[in-house]
Amino acid sequence: MSSVIMPVALFAALGAGAGVLLTAASKVFAVRTDERVELIAEALPQANCGACGFSGCADYADAIVNRGAPCDRCKPGGEKSAKAIGSIMGVEVTAGEPQVAFVRCGGDCTVTPHKYVFEGLQSCADCNRFYNGSKLCTSGCLGYGDCVKVCPENAISVVNRVAVVNKARCIGCGLCAKACPNDLISVRRISQSVDVCCSSSEAARMTHLKCPEGCVGCRLCEKNCPSGAITVIDNHAVIDYEVCDNCGKCAEVCRTGAVRRIPDGMAIALPEKGS
Repeated sequence: MSSVIMPVALFAALGAGAGVLLTAASKVFAVRTDERVELIAEALPQANCGACGFSGCADYADAIVNRGAPCDRCKPGGEKSAKAIGSIMGVEVTAGEPQVAFVRCGGDCTVTPHKYVFEGLQSCADCNRFYNGSKLCTSGCLGYGDCVKVCPENAISVVNRVAVVNKARCIGCGLCAKACPNDLISVRRISQSVDVCCSSSEAARMTHLKCPEGCVGCRLCEKNCPSGAITVIDNHAVIDYEVCDNCGKCAEVCRTGAVRRIPDGMAIALPEKGS
């Protein structure tokens, strides 16, 4: 009997001793964490989209407390999360105007011819490897939805081979802009109601040949803008959002419809045919 009890007692004693040592070690070598990290993580929406520039919500919370990251980088959380984080950190956070993505292309498949039929992997990046895409205009939207695949809010759809952004859903995270191989998507303030739906840098004749609704760099918009907010750079019009007052004069004088007023629901509007 003793031959059974002794080993059991020995192992029990060893286990108890090891437990005491582990408990003591955990207290001596414990890594103290700031409770604010957990509080901030709870204030975030846990989307883990990476739009803030960090690997996830937990990493962003740690970066705010321990690495000096700004309190207002969470796009899905918006003003609500920013103010909650500011309260935890004891700082005042002034949330800026909401941002929205915009696709600088209006050349859908009804106006822009295709050079070939692409039957490979349905990806913009993959299609772009072959002669800069299947469309005759190599500067436009490829239309295979790489931006759609990365959008955490399902705010983008592809209509007639052009990406369309739903302003009501878009949170301005910018992940779509990073995914676009043609660098067509920009993120700007949501109140901007006039934009240029073209990024072609080709000469006027070639642009018009490839897309009748492309910007031909005629400078009518530039000459008629009362605030000097629009200029022609690399053969297409570019709007300075910090100066633009949304008067819409540029859209009124644009001969091709490349400069357009943007409705509240969508971040791109195709002009009426024949206008």
